[in-house]
Amino acid sequence: MPSSHSAVTMCLAVMVGKAEGFSSPVFAISLILAIVVMYDAAGIRRAAGKQAHLLNKIVNTPGLTNVEVQERLVEVLGHTPVQVLVGAIIGVIVGIIF
Repeated sequence: MPSSHSAVTMCLAVMVGKAEGFSSPVFAISLILAIVVMYDAAGIRRAAGKQAHLLNKIVNTPGLTNVEVQERLVEVLGHTPVQVLVGAIIGVIVGIIF
């Protein structure tokens, strides 16, 4: 599944660029927002998902810890870079069409 967050923010940036001009400060702000969202989706959130997977594995290892866990951590938090890129491409296409 491509990143819907990347698609929405890139679509927003393209539509703002078309409406206000690609050299406007508003377009720059919307593009920076899209870049931050994509960085978060592929970087920070994905790393948190990997940490959650490792912590779940540690807690479930018999004899390693006496910690009793009520619920497992969510492991699928972020997107791969390819999913983010595809989402961004979809967003640009939709932004150009509309």
